Amino acid sequence: MQRRAEPTSLAAILAERIRSRGPITFAEYMEACLYHPELGYYAKAHQRSRQDYFTSVDARPLFGRLLARQLHEMWTQLGSPSTFSLIEAGAGTGELAKQILDFAAGEWGSFYQALQYVGVERSESRRTAQSKFLATHIARGHASSAAEISGEISCGCIFSNELLDAMPVHRVIQENGALREVYVSAGDGGFCGQLGAPSTPQLGRYFEKQGVRLSDEQHAEVCLEAAAWIEAAGRGLHRGFVLTIDYGHEARELYDEHHMRGTLLAYERHRASEDYFRAPGQQDLTGHVNFTAVDLWGQRAGLIRTGFTSQTNFLLALARVSNFEDLQSDDMSQDQQTRARLLFKTLINPEGMGETFRVLIQHKGVDAPKLSGFEPL
Repeated sequence: MQRRAEPTSLAAILAERIRSRGPITFAEYMEACLYHPELGYYAKAHQRSRQDYFTSVDARPLFGRLLARQLHEMWTQLGSPSTFSLIEAGAGTGELAKQILDFAAGEWGSFYQALQYVGVERSESRRTAQSKFLATHIARGHASSAAEISGEISCGCIFSNELLDAMPVHRVIQENGALREVYVSAGDGGFCGQLGAPSTPQLGRYFEKQGVRLSDEQHAEVCLEAAAWIEAAGRGLHRGFVLTIDYGHEARELYDEHHMRGTLLAYERHRASEDYFRAPGQQDLTGHVNFTAVDLWGQRAGLIRTGFTSQTNFLLALARVSNFEDLQSDDMSQDQQTRARLLFKTLINPEGMGETFRVLIQHKGVDAPKLSGFEPL
């Protein structure tokens, strides 16, 4: 079905690309919509996403404080090294980093002195914005930013929050027992989907490696970029952890009969739709993360699953370590404390973010670590 796109410059660029080269994969379309250097959804310095949906980072400073507690425990289990690299992939403007670093500086002096935070962000404008949020920590020599993860990480943690769900996906459909790919074409009526042979044999191998066979007429997404990303992250890490927080499922649930149309959605101003072609660059495009793939491709690089749980379990277990004192501070007013409790309930609500979001931690170079975030409630 064709959808006439709103007249944006990016829509014109994509239409011209298709006219000159033919249909493009949905992954290429999604890459441009989200990450075009000037016109992509995530290219802007301002946090447009705050208008489109609530994220865990919005529950400040609670979310960052609890993450800081888990990161501190990782550092301890690694032997409290003098340098602990903290690499945030998809760091945005640095809001989550500020929550983590502020709390670490106030609670654990030795840990803070060991921290070397790097905010990895593709958008140049957002990297520039990090200098504002993290000015104090940059001046102290404990924070910096980069366009990509570079070099090897001798000891530390690579972490991300809602990064993998924003990586471009290929769209496929099982048709008469064969895998077909959904490409993006363009005509007088706008952009539309067009079926064709898979653009790469990796798509079929992706399902084979996980023992997944789609039902006939079932739509699905394949995020080859997430698989490549976790493998590269694991290869660059010598000793430490990779922490991934995102919404999604393991493969057996992600590709079951309840997801016959896949999980891809467009978000704009707190509304979700399947109208992916309406406003290129003006709305978020996102699909559920396949945590089985993240686990399997991480294993290729020596990453071992430490634990996998819901955000509800993870945050409640961490809050319990401090007897819930991390949720507030002495300088908070009564109204601020009430707001903090309400925000925490939002983060752990089993009917909302608490069970939709999952936490996967993988480790390398450390023997059987036990982390508080995975303690049963």
